Amino acid sequence: MDFKIYLFFGACVLIFSQKIHKNSIENKINHKTRFSGCKVSNIPLQFILPVDNCHHMNIREEFEKREKGFISPFGCLSAESRGRMKKEPPCPIRTAFQVDRDRIIYSNAFRRLKYKTQVFLAPLGDEYRTRLTHTIEVSEIARTIARAMRLNEDLTEAIALGHDLGHTPFGHGGEAILKEIYSPDFTHNKQSLRVVDVLENNGQGLNLTHEVRDGIVKHSKGYGKIIPDDPNERAFTIEGNVVRIADIMAYLNHDLDDAIRSGVISRSQVPDSCVKILGRTHSERANNMIKDLVFSTRVRKGKLCLQMSDEVYSSMTELREFLYEKVYRSPQVHGEFVKAKKILSELYTCCLENQKMLQRELKAMHMEACNYNNQPTERIVCDFIASMTDRYALDLYEKIFFPSP
Repeated sequence: MDFKIYLFFGACVLIFSQKIHKNSIENKINHKTRFSGCKVSNIPLQFILPVDNCHHMNIREEFEKREKGFISPFGCLSAESRGRMKKEPPCPIRTAFQVDRDRIIYSNAFRRLKYKTQVFLAPLGDEYRTRLTHTIEVSEIARTIARAMRLNEDLTEAIALGHDLGHTPFGHGGEAILKEIYSPDFTHNKQSLRVVDVLENNGQGLNLTHEVRDGIVKHSKGYGKIIPDDPNERAFTIEGNVVRIADIMAYLNHDLDDAIRSGVISRSQVPDSCVKILGRTHSERANNMIKDLVFSTRVRKGKLCLQMSDEVYSSMTELREFLYEKVYRSPQVHGEFVKAKKILSELYTCCLENQKMLQRELKAMHMEACNYNNQPTERIVCDFIASMTDRYALDLYEKIFFPSP
């Protein structure tokens, strides 16, 4: 008898707990209007996704709707993108700019940034920046600014992650070499656009949105103004212009940091005015630059105008001049770029003269598509050289020009 009572109460508890669990699931589902009317039958909640016959709006569309509520009127809404060069169906989960970000991250060119120089060639320490870590720092600074200003973070991040995809090996020294031996018009930002439009994805390109492509090609300032006066030099989105400024904030900070670490300069050589206004440490400088941009930016004539205080802007300009004089043009750094020039120049000539070797190396780098539409050999070799990592260029040079043991 006792055992029967035990079974009876056990059955009651089981039925009651199942009913509670069922009600709990139904309440969670009904709490979200997009799941209203969906039929649920032994399916884990995390796998329940809206479908056309149960709701008219998918996840991407819901997020685009939410963007209208939290993105500033000056930001770029994902739903209002100018589109892609080649039309394609939209993703039901990700916005257009989220798709762009993912395509960039999974590209071969992005992975190669790990072994491309920022400033110091083949650094001996593991803490020195590479082109990849520079890209990550630009992305983080740009996203912080975009969030503070209620801009489109996904668009900002995609531009930041793609802005240096076309950078040459051996830093800006490699860019200067290709200007000399290939074309005076060669720039790493134009090459970055070429990477995403043509070279990636077996010659099909990544088919990114116009907003991301524009931000990539307009990010570079060289030795020009941090915030240019000429509208033609600025991206057509605020997010693209944020990345341009974030880029210089990032390299002013980490190039100074690495220069001190390497012994090229000492901390005492940094101009006192820069230390006083921007800060003594990496975090202080980054924080002060970001805050100044966010709090100094104003709306004028219905447009958001990115600007900085005269004090901080002048200090950033002074710090950049200091880095050019004492670091980028220093005997230590310049001497390494002279060696890099010899390596890339001889590789360029060798590739022009040896088509068989060129095709073999292009295949090894998954770049056979460089030869689309019968491109001139000089253009193919330029794409090949620009796509190399530092270590790939060094290894290839050794393989070609050094005697075998």
